[in-house]
Amino acid sequence: MHVTDLLQPACVSLRYQADSLQAAVHKLTELMAQAGNLDDVAAFEADVQKREALGGTCVGGGMAIPHAKSEAVRAPALAAITLDPPLACPTPDGIPLRMMFLIAAPAQANDLHVRVLAELATLLLDKELCTRLMQADTPDAFCRRIAEQENPSPQPDPPQKSSKPEHWRFVAVTACPTGLAHTYLAAEALQKAAQARGVSLKVETNGAAGVSDALTTEDIAGADCIIVAADRTVSTARFVGKRMVSVSAREAIRDPGAVLDRAAESCVPVYRGGDGFRANDWKELAREAYRHLMSGISHMLPFVVAGGVLIAFALLFAQLGLPDPFTDMMDTVGRAAFVLMYPVLAAFIAYSIGDLPAFMPGLMGGYLAQLGTTIAPEENWVSSGFWGALVAGFAAGLLIRLLNFAGRWLPPALEQVRTGLLTPVLSLLGVGFLMLLLVNPPLGHFNLWLCDLLDGMQGDSRLALGALLGALMATDYGGPINKAAYLTGTLALVNDQYDIMAAVMVGGMVPPIAVALACLLFKNRFTPAEQRTAPQNLLMGASFVTEGALSFALRDPLRVGPACMLGSGLAGFLSVLFGCGCPAPHGGLFLIALIHNPAGFLLALAAGSLLGAALLGLLKKPLSSSS
Repeated sequence: MHVTDLLQPACVSLRYQADSLQAAVHKLTELMAQAGNLDDVAAFEADVQKREALGGTCVGGGMAIPHAKSEAVRAPALAAITLDPPLACPTPDGIPLRMMFLIAAPAQANDLHVRVLAELATLLLDKELCTRLMQADTPDAFCRRIAEQENPSPQPDPPQKSSKPEHWRFVAVTACPTGLAHTYLAAEALQKAAQARGVSLKVETNGAAGVSDALTTEDIAGADCIIVAADRTVSTARFVGKRMVSVSAREAIRDPGAVLDRAAESCVPVYRGGDGFRANDWKELAREAYRHLMSGISHMLPFVVAGGVLIAFALLFAQLGLPDPFTDMMDTVGRAAFVLMYPVLAAFIAYSIGDLPAFMPGLMGGYLAQLGTTIAPEENWVSSGFWGALVAGFAAGLLIRLLNFAGRWLPPALEQVRTGLLTPVLSLLGVGFLMLLLVNPPLGHFNLWLCDLLDGMQGDSRLALGALLGALMATDYGGPINKAAYLTGTLALVNDQYDIMAAVMVGGMVPPIAVALACLLFKNRFTPAEQRTAPQNLLMGASFVTEGALSFALRDPLRVGPACMLGSGLAGFLSVLFGCGCPAPHGGLFLIALIHNPAGFLLALAAGSLLGAALLGLLKKPLSSSS
């Protein structure tokens, strides 16, 4: 990030006469306001003066860099004035002030002002540059001299749009809700596309095992553009002041070249910090809402998976006659994890929208959704469950944003009272009122109705449900529809409806196994590179990782999609027909010992996989000899 990214000529005033430090700060604030960088001029100036009272903004050599983070700042910006005559005021070296820069950063911009402060301080160490800035005749010349210092050898103006971004330097971040396949497939696709274009690219993956190849400050500073290919919220505060393109992980997998070309366009906007429903169009709002939702689900899934596996093992060990204390302990821990899944879901949705202040009301809202409420005085408490936790998470995040916006009108002296007392109390009160009086009663009724509906679905309707969920698992290979079907299975698992989870799991295992079998049985319909993926896809299918078939579906969706959906639908149908049950939400064949009627489950998996492979062999045409 460069100083010239934030400093515009309209925010520069030369040879200003100030009779006090407060007057100089007032002038700098006026420049900011005239450029449209502030929502509330008085509030921002009060924040600056408050920071100024703490001292330390005079850096010596006749220079001062006042700065402030404020809710009144619309976007990060700089303003500058030169003083003639110099302003006599207390400074570290006794030299009167000759030049001042003002840094304005949004309250949500984390350490942006610190990084800008360091950049400015480094520039102002060059005495020759300071002299040339003092001698500048116009604001344009002032900014131009800083730009020349930051870019000593300016290149010719680039074209407005580049269809092949040669010699560009990009960095990227990839992430998906589960942190498994999509995260790494997106990274691999972007790296291959960058290599084909001769572009420098470093990719940070935010996977289930943590962050790999983390971007350093130097990586970010040297990048021409940042690419965020994520289906959940990732840390973007470090990218403030850089050009940034944001896409879904699936989009990066499907067409990585187009993503790189888009990043090379000159019209890519500079990221100014923050998100949480700041978009202007419905498509982008929907994408942001999905990311916030997936942020909560990605943190919830480990509780579901680990808790479900522990409960399943407790059942198995009890059948094997292990001591009761051991099996009771596993069952208790697993069910405790299930109790926490809704508070965690709501807390991290809220955190994604409203940052740390939203975590507590989101957590409490999820807990109240789990706890439930009485529908009538004589009735038992009824949980609003997953749907209530969704409402609580989004409501808590948006409520915090509303309170932060309203708090801008409070005097600066009450800032600590607002953040330490008013915001937590009012947000908790608001979320509690919403959940107990407005959300839990109707959604409690809905959950009771839904459980009764699933319990009442027997015979043909139960078989149809298994087939439908199995087919949905093969619809978009880890995308929103796949995740919705999987969540249906996990929610049924919480209610001890293990047959639904079995249909979901077997449906998700079929696509990669079907593709692998097709590669082995119909070699003349697949390239050598595709055939080499067969062992990998067999392992992914056995592990319940549906995304193994994603690359095949992207290359040939009209053949691979229907074949896998029909195979998965048959597997889900047979799983329910054979009375299979899966008490664990993940694991695939590695937890076959926990599955009720494992022979029937394996038969359903084999039938669905063979049908999918046969349809692929039938629908795909043999490759020409030149291929």
